[in-house]
Amino acid sequence: MKMIARWLLLSAALMLLTQWDSGIEVRNYGSAMLAAAVIGLLNAFVRPLLILLTLPVTVLTLGLFLFVINALTFQMASSLLAGFQVHGFWQALLGSVLYSLCSIVIDAALERSFGPRGGLPLI
Repeated sequence: MKMIARWLLLSAALMLLTQWDSGIEVRNYGSAMLAAAVIGLLNAFVRPLLILLTLPVTVLTLGLFLFVINALTFQMASSLLAGFQVHGFWQALLGSVLYSLCSIVIDAALERSFGPRGGLPLI
């Protein structure tokens, strides 16, 4: 239940990003749902590989290179989907930072609503 709520809210956050950043386009809410799922899968499977491969650069930049990795995964999702477009690296960087901030807020709200186990509260 918590995972579905998170997915739907992150899709809405992605739609909201199109209002803040003109370099990000989402065709409709269905495309946003698909994009949120693809971004989640890329963050789960591809991002750890990129972090491992770029570990020396990440250490040298004191972790700031992780922003570049986030932007690359955001652009990668854009290249995989027709209904989700990111126009340029700087828009991907800004979009990934804003999307991450939305994700943090959504996770905190869901943790408060559903509790640590993800189920509905008993009271």
